Amino acid sequence: MSEEHRETGTGWPSPVGPGRPSGPAGEPDPRPNAPDPDELSPLAPVEPVEPVSPAEPLAPGEREDVPAPAEEPGAAAAPDRAPVSRRLTSAGAMIAVLLALLGFTLVVQLKTTSTDPTLAATREEDLVRISSDLDSRERRLRQDIEALEESQRQLRSGELGRQAALEEATRRADELGILAGTLPAVGPGLEVRFSGPEKAMSSTRILDAVQELRGAGAEAMQIQGADGTAVRVIASTYFVDASGGGLVVDGRRLSGPYTILVIGDPATMRTALNIPGGVVSSVRDAAGNVTSEDREVVEVSQLHAPIKLDHARPVS
Repeated sequence: MSEEHRETGTGWPSPVGPGRPSGPAGEPDPRPNAPDPDELSPLAPVEPVEPVSPAEPLAPGEREDVPAPAEEPGAAAAPDRAPVSRRLTSAGAMIAVLLALLGFTLVVQLKTTSTDPTLAATREEDLVRISSDLDSRERRLRQDIEALEESQRQLRSGELGRQAALEEATRRADELGILAGTLPAVGPGLEVRFSGPEKAMSSTRILDAVQELRGAGAEAMQIQGADGTAVRVIASTYFVDASGGGLVVDGRRLSGPYTILVIGDPATMRTALNIPGGVVSSVRDAAGNVTSEDREVVEVSQLHAPIKLDHARPVS
């Protein structure tokens, strides 16, 4: 082996001094991935490579950061979430208004009830009677509504319309005749008797009794004096204190004690007369007395002359 070469341990000779490596007999370097000898420059400095420090170990439960996937082009951005608070809808506003009105009504009702001296002094049994009276009126009104609706259905029916109309007209004529006092009436009711001094049986107290009975559902009534003279009581009946005592009812004079025969629901009418501060109380305060007796059959036989209308005409 010459002085210019020495053994490298790789099986290939290596030059001793600077120069490019070559194979035997000047052939190219047969090593794989060997650089091109022409590109090697003995004058180019070799940059030092910084050592890579080993990565720090991860704590338990941690994971390496994974880069977020790139957004696809054209993907729409997620819409922002709406705020938690919601606006009131129109239905919610309407409910709020109704609740406010209901609360205001209850407050006014409670205030009125608490400041009403009549109701404050009323006993529980009297309140029960008043409630029963109202329930009875409601039942009667519902029955009237059902009867009118049935009549309407019959009038609108085909072949039975004419006959139903005739029957309905007859029934209404009878009812109007009873209310006008031109027809007699019979049915359950009360016999109410007023006795005592003239002050206790004044025209004002008798008129109050008639109004209370009408409000309690009286359908027909008549008043008679001690001598048996009777007058049919209708919407236009008037009561006046007569000079020297007694009453003048529709132009006829009556002397006490007085008896009123009335057709209607006995319990409801009796409750109306006995309301605290009502007819019975006022008559008793004037040293008079009022007695009422239930009757299964009351006959209102006194008739009133038909009223001639000079100005009023039915609407066509």
